[in-house]
Amino acid sequence: MNPQTETNVDKGRISFPVPETMTAAQLEVYEQIVSGPRRTLVGPLRAALHNPVLADRWQRLGQVLRFETSLPTHLNELAILVTARRWNSPLEWAIHAGDADRAGLDPAIIEAIRACSQPSFKSDETAREIYNYACELLQKGDVSEVTYAAIIARWGEVGAVELTAVIGYYSMVAMTLNVHRVPLPESNADNLPREEGKLAELPTAPAKA
Repeated sequence: MNPQTETNVDKGRISFPVPETMTAAQLEVYEQIVSGPRRTLVGPLRAALHNPVLADRWQRLGQVLRFETSLPTHLNELAILVTARRWNSPLEWAIHAGDADRAGLDPAIIEAIRACSQPSFKSDETAREIYNYACELLQKGDVSEVTYAAIIARWGEVGAVELTAVIGYYSMVAMTLNVHRVPLPESNADNLPREEGKLAELPTAPAKA
């Protein structure tokens, strides 16, 4: 098996294509994925490759939303972590908790989200605004005027569109990972506490007085 493909292929609800058995169309998309910034076939793309056209469009959209938004990387990852936690997706969490840490997001914020407790943003209003936007959108299906205005004021209309798309895209990712039981790599432990049948509830963070 190609070392750039995850192992544990027998632990999901469906089969996951591997290079040795891929069709020409699947292999073409696979090569695009592993030669790009991801450098590995990971997560939902393992399932999406059953439809190579879907996988191709998926990986192109994902590359934009993960690597090419106008938001700083640590804030983009913050929004992804809130999404992963809301949907109780251990693989999405494991991948992006590491990415968020490497991008410089405060480890205390990462742990608070994992524990579904209120993060302390200290004087980091930018992170608080992103966190609240993600929490409200994921838990209410919309955001308040105050929350929306804060994002527009700081990041403009482009930033608001990108942030909303990131949260929506990673919700799709989480659902795909969860429903197909895409396994974690052997190097990652499932450390996401959750109650079966219930979504995670995350408290919003009030502004400093």
